[in-house]
Amino acid sequence: MTTTGARHLALVGPTASGKSALAQRAAELLGDVEIVSLDSMQVYREMDVGTAKPTAEMRARVPHHLVDVADPGEEWSVVRTQAGARAAIESIEACGRRALLVGGTGLYVHAVVDGLTVPGADPPRRAALEAATADAAGLAEAYRELERVDPVAASRIEPGNRRRIVRALEVIGATGRPFSSFGPGLGHHGEPALPVRLAGIWLARDATAPRIAGRFARMRDGGLVEEVRRLAQRPGGLSRTAAQAIGYREVLAALAGECTLDAALDAAVRRTVAFARRQRAWFRRDPRITWIGRAGNPEALLPALLATWGVPTPAAPTGVR
Repeated sequence: MTTTGARHLALVGPTASGKSALAQRAAELLGDVEIVSLDSMQVYREMDVGTAKPTAEMRARVPHHLVDVADPGEEWSVVRTQAGARAAIESIEACGRRALLVGGTGLYVHAVVDGLTVPGADPPRRAALEAATADAAGLAEAYRELERVDPVAASRIEPGNRRRIVRALEVIGATGRPFSSFGPGLGHHGEPALPVRLAGIWLARDATAPRIAGRFARMRDGGLVEEVRRLAQRPGGLSRTAAQAIGYREVLAALAGECTLDAALDAAVRRTVAFARRQRAWFRRDPRITWIGRAGNPEALLPALLATWGVPTPAAPTGVR
């Protein structure tokens, strides 16, 4: 299902599938498109290498929103992404332009595209849960409790993601409702809250792991360890949200002497592969997504992407590669 006459487009898919490169190429060719990032970690300034953030050159050629909008010491949330994306889309529309939403975090995409209702906070309950999950045993027990009371939510959350486990149990305890019940839910895929179509890059599983491993090798060569060390040493360090970012959490453990750097990066690759698997499972449930993926260079998918949007492929302007 797609929205008739949709003005905007959301491009989704698992991590390392080439979404950013494809979105950049489309925006440069069309000329009236601005990119809205729905990545939960590219919001942070100074977290460049480990988030595969679009370069300054890319952002100079195409306006990007929700990139470099938060300090690494700040907490970030789906609520802030939802509000920021809405404001960005309104400003883009006011200029007579189109938005290309790019994201791999299913909850963030869902919140923006479908207007997900996000429950409020319960600080005392959250503080108690944070204390109870301060060590590995407490975190494991909390995750088992989440599996018992809301298996759907548990299936979407990594067992080691303390922040999200605490948030899910906080909401369940405060409202008496499953965390997974807020908003339309995965089982409901009606008309989007925005005039938007959805397209997805479908990368074969046997191609995903090598791409992820290659990405981390490039990140290592590109200064990931130095970036994490610098962030850890800054006044205030990293927020809980930022410190959970894939790659950063593992390198922080290596810098603390808990493991070797090689072991940390191997763990980051495994964690990313598992994350990609969950992304694939999340998005494949949505019948509104038109899948355009195939093996090879994702940028070769540009004509199919534009066709999904209902836009003819224009001739490449001078200077666009």
